[in-house]
Amino acid sequence: MGTPVAQMSMCVRVANYRDIPPRAPHRKHFFTDSRVRGWFLLDSYLPTFILTITYLLSIWLGNKYMKNRPALSLRGILTLYNLAITLLSAYMLVELILSSWEGGYNLQCQNLDSAGEGDVRVAKVLWWYYFSKLVEFLDTIFFVLRKKTNQITFLHVYHHASMFNIWWCVLNWIPCGQSFFGPTLNSFIHILMYSYYGLSVFPSMHKYLWWKKYLTQAQLVQFVLTITHTLSAVVKPCGFPFGCLIFQSSYMMTLVILFLNFYIQTYRKKPVKKELQEKEVKNGFPKAHLIVANGMTDKKAQ
Repeated sequence: MGTPVAQMSMCVRVANYRDIPPRAPHRKHFFTDSRVRGWFLLDSYLPTFILTITYLLSIWLGNKYMKNRPALSLRGILTLYNLAITLLSAYMLVELILSSWEGGYNLQCQNLDSAGEGDVRVAKVLWWYYFSKLVEFLDTIFFVLRKKTNQITFLHVYHHASMFNIWWCVLNWIPCGQSFFGPTLNSFIHILMYSYYGLSVFPSMHKYLWWKKYLTQAQLVQFVLTITHTLSAVVKPCGFPFGCLIFQSSYMMTLVILFLNFYIQTYRKKPVKKELQEKEVKNGFPKAHLIVANGMTDKKAQ
């Protein structure tokens, strides 16, 4: 498959040269957009690659480090973190709506060059979206420190690592136009998600958080809408690189498959083992009178 950089490079190569206006001042060479030159982390792929490798190593080394240590609470840090991501997502949502409106964006298909300053404004918000994917690496680090290893799934790591790398590519080659739609939806979903995560830190709020499964449903709807929006530019082209549209649709399909599998496994299937355990419990105590504390089990005589 190759790295996201190689894949995105291929998607640009297969695009028709007519997709880019011949005299667009920011298109001094084919592969990059000069409007984002000099922006933090964008001039070289190396920092993004190193940060991704560091993220993956931190998961592995962190789990080994925490193996024989007590889980950390981090309640205060998590409260501030989730609040910060919620506010950042709200900013990106509002700014993407306003900037695309200012640029007169066409919802069905929008090219990279026709909106002038509106395109630059969109690109600036999308840089924050790219940077937020780096910040969200902390989601996993907090799982490690809290010993929530059951939540560090392939889906979780794949989603976090791939999004950060893909959006480096997007910012370098297609930093505006049709690229605005997915982040707009995702920013809205993240307002809901990180509000939920922030509230879940407090045990007293758990009884009000019955709507967790609907977040996954909302994510699936988001992916389907993004694929539909992307393919609409294939059906009726406007100059946005064709190969990038196909790449984005293909990537989003992998998320649909993985999130759908997660939803089925989590909310549609009830493990037989869990059912048997529930049948054995009377008045809140299992028949064997097993007392479990801090991972240690002690069998009490009847």
